[in-house]
Order: sequence, then structure tokens, then C-alpha cells
Amino acid sequence: MKEIIKRFWPYIKEYKFHYLMVFFAGLLIIAATAGNAHIMKPLMDDMFIDKKPEMLYLIPLGLIGIYLTKAVGKYLQTVFMEYIGQSIITRFREILLRKMISMDMAFLYENRSGELISRITNDIGRIQFFVSNMLPDMFRDLLAVIALVGYVIWLNPLLAFYTLVVVPLAIFPIMAIARRLKKYSHRSQAKNADVVSRLTEVFNNSEVIKANATEDFELKRFSEHNWQFFKINMKAIYVGAIVSPILEMLGVFGLAAVVYIGGSEVYAQKMTVGEFTAFLTAVILVFEPIRKLGGTYSKIQDALAASERVFEVLDTEPRVKSGTKVLDDDIHSIEFENVALLYDGSYALDHVSIAIREGQKIALVGDSGGGKSTFISMLLRFYDPDEGMVKINGEDIKNYDLDSIKHHISFVTQRIYIFQDTLAANVAYGQEEIDEKRVIEALKLADAYDFVMQLDDGIHTMMSEAGTNLSGGQRQRIAIARAIYKHSSLILFDEATSALDNESEKRIQAALDAYTKDKITITIAHRLSTIEHADKILVMQKGRIVASGTHAELLQNSEVYQRLAGEMKK
Repeated sequence: MKEIIKRFWPYIKEYKFHYLMVFFAGLLIIAATAGNAHIMKPLMDDMFIDKKPEMLYLIPLGLIGIYLTKAVGKYLQTVFMEYIGQSIITRFREILLRKMISMDMAFLYENRSGELISRITNDIGRIQFFVSNMLPDMFRDLLAVIALVGYVIWLNPLLAFYTLVVVPLAIFPIMAIARRLKKYSHRSQAKNADVVSRLTEVFNNSEVIKANATEDFELKRFSEHNWQFFKINMKAIYVGAIVSPILEMLGVFGLAAVVYIGGSEVYAQKMTVGEFTAFLTAVILVFEPIRKLGGTYSKIQDALAASERVFEVLDTEPRVKSGTKVLDDDIHSIEFENVALLYDGSYALDHVSIAIREGQKIALVGDSGGGKSTFISMLLRFYDPDEGMVKINGEDIKNYDLDSIKHHISFVTQRIYIFQDTLAANVAYGQEEIDEKRVIEALKLADAYDFVMQLDDGIHTMMSEAGTNLSGGQRQRIAIARAIYKHSSLILFDEATSALDNESEKRIQAALDAYTKDKITITIAHRLSTIEHADKILVMQKGRIVASGTHAELLQNSEVYQRLAGEMKK
């Protein structure tokens, strides 16, 4: 727990004023709690036994004053502790998301989206419950215990010793229970991630599920995780629920000791009835916050487990690290110098060397798994080479600031990403200020202007989730328009026109030929019409460039290309 508090401390210490108010509120609660027990002495001795008339007014007013003080203290403490907790957790959500999306693609591929979402929602939610709800209660109960224990010791040290000797006995079972609860909390949060992952897959693949009538199959798979989650949570409940009965039984032993020893003191006239009543009231009051503290300590294990999972992500170092040099000029040249990348023990790229110059149109062809997408990924620095070097403008790509590289690259993949925003915002993605004139120009070049103008609100039409209010070809044209709007010097196309008909593809290619004449264009395609006019075609197999040249040259010199060209015609 010390380690977790240490990790949170840089954020906690920024709230000095709020903690000062919490401390002030705590003093009010301490005074009221002690006063609540102390007023029992004059209530019994002066009001009921000695029957002093003024006590008829003073005691009720005193009670009102005590509970008013306590109410103000509780309100101030809850409000300021909630503010601290909500603020810290809100910041942590952003910190965690920033960390995740700044990690390299290998991290994002290795961790399921449901797992990452669970860390931001479920794990942070559990920490939030602790910081905003349990921590104020724990702080308040701790102050009450301190005040009341101090009071009973002040009233009768010997009687207090016999009464409170049972309290340390509660520590050992609670600590043992807490260790088991922490283990169950880790398992519960991991299983919750499985549940979220299953749900994410179901909703992301709803068309496949509907097309194959596999609703019952998916429900069965979800049900397995769901009921495993239930069983783990119930184990935690079985263990955690025993804390309160243990503390209550120990409290009864302490209370029994008070009644026996205190009653003996009253019989021997060593204590007045009022003193005994005040003492008994204080003891009854002190065991309630002790019981609550025991329960809270057990529940803290859930927050500790969640904190460990959160900090596990924050402590993960990206394998791809940003350089410091800013790429403030266009990309004029690209060089692969003996570049090799190992993936699962085999080469995804096998010592590739190629030089590409400004204005060139490069096409990548080859069988599935040949290394085409990996080639493009190296330019985006989704991965770094295990051997060799990728250079941009003669400089090792690792030396450049990551963001500054990507400002000069447009990437259109066969998997189209449409965000829930206006169509114009999707074209100008990432820009706070949208240049509508540039949006329209990009749409025209992408052969998308005509269908966009037929939409109810034109470029201001709101896109549904994943762009389901557009056809596949329309979504693809929006993605191409997005790449054009960015006005990058390096454009990467990965099956960017796969959903388009031949006529649409020809119109877009004609427009792009003029637009990209001073840029570097690298295209992966399975259509011959997409690549036959490229300046250079790279034929890739098993991570290697096995042939390169123009379409005509390769048809004459490369048997592999001849086969691929024949397949692409079909």
C-alpha cells in the first residue's frame, strides 16, 4: 500500500488547500465525536441524578451544537475529499489513455482492446470508488477512533486498557483476509477484461455474427466468461463478508468487559453513574468506526489490485522511442539499407535494400505474408528494424521526432476508419480548424464530391459509428480524401481502392496522378490496373524483394511477377 500511495503522491500533493479543509473538517468531527460521549456525564449526573434545572436547557442545546458541528465537519470533509478523488481519477483516465495510444503498435497488437478499455474504465472506476468514497469514510472513522480512544483513556486508563486490549487481536485475521481479497481482486479484474473483450468482439463483428446466425454460439462464449466472473466475485464476497462479524464479536467481548469492570467500579463508588455512562457510550461509539475500518481495509485490496494494473501499463516502456530531430521539410528521399525485422522467429523483412526518390510511384506486389504491409509499417515506425537502417532525407528515421515524421505521411489502409463526427471533420481529421474549401477540393480529387452533395447536410452530415450510413466504396473515398486533405509528401496506400468499381478507380487514379507528381507514393494492391503505371514495382516474397522494375520489364524478366499479374487479372 505504501508503494501505491507513493505513486499517487505527486498528484495528491497538488491539493494542499483541499487537504487543509479536510483536516479542519476532521477537527470538527473529532470535537463532536468526543463531545457526544462526554455530554453523557452531565446528562446522567447533573440532569437525572442531581436534577439541576438549568441542565434541561443546556443539555439539549449542547446536543444540537454537537451534531451541528459534526454535520458541518462531515459535509466539508466529504465535499473536499470527493473533489480531490474525482479530480485525480479524471486526470488518471487521460494519463492512462495518453500512455496507451503513445505506445508502439506491437503493444497495441499484443493487448486486446477489451483489456485496455477495462483498465481505463473498470480499474480506474475501482480506484475512483476508493479515493472518492472509501478514503473519506476511512479518514473520518480513523479520526473518530483517535478521539474516542483518547477520551476513554482520559476518563479511566485502567478500564480503557481492559476494554481495548481486544482491538489488536483483530489485526491478524484482517491482514490474512486482506491478502486473499487482493488475490481475488486481481483475478476479478482480469476476468472483467475478458468479459469486455468478448463484448467488444461481438459488437465489432455484428455483421459476421448475423450473417452466420451464430448469436447463440457467441452468447455461450460470453456466458462462460460472465459466470466465471460471477464465481470469482462471490469468492471475494465470501471472504470479505467475514470481517464485520469478527470485529463485532471482538467488540462484544470489549463491551462485556466494560459492563463487568465498570459496573464493579460504580458499585465500589469509584465511578459515578454519569462517568460510567460516558465511558460506555464512548466504547460503543469507538467499536463502530473500528468495525467500519476493518471492512474498509478489506475493500482497499480491490483498489490496490486495480492500482497495480494501472501502474503496470504506465510503467511499460515503448519499444519504439521518439527521436529529437524535427522533420520540418518535405520527405524527398527514402532508403532501406539492409533492413531486417524478426517476427515470431522468422523474418517479416529479410535484409531489404531500396532507394526511393521524390516524385516516384512505387508499387508493392506479392503473395500474402510477403512483407508488403511490414515495409509500409517501417516508414510509419510501427516497428523498428532489428538490423539495418531506414533513412528519410539521408537521416536515420530513429533520430526524428515521431510526430514530426507522421505530419508528412498520409496512410490509407484497406480497413477504413470513420469517426462519429461530421463528414468534413473526418476528411480534416485531427484539425481543430476545418478549411471547408480544402475539404471540397479533396472530395473532388477522391471522386466523392457528387455523392457527398446528395447527403442531407452535405459535408456537415454526421457520420454514424464506423460510417455505417455510407457504403464501403463511399467510406474508402472519404479515406482517400482524408489523405489528400493532409497534403503530405509521402502517401501510403494499402489496398486503398479495393472497394471501388473499375470506373471509380480509374477516375481517382487520374486525379491522383496529377496530385502526387511531386510526392512519393507507395501502393500495395491486388489489382493490375492499380500498379501497372507505377515507376517501379517491387515484387516481395517471404520478406525479400525478389524482383523490381516497371510493369513491362517484370513481365519479361520475372516469372513470379508473371504469375502474380495473371492472378491479378482474374
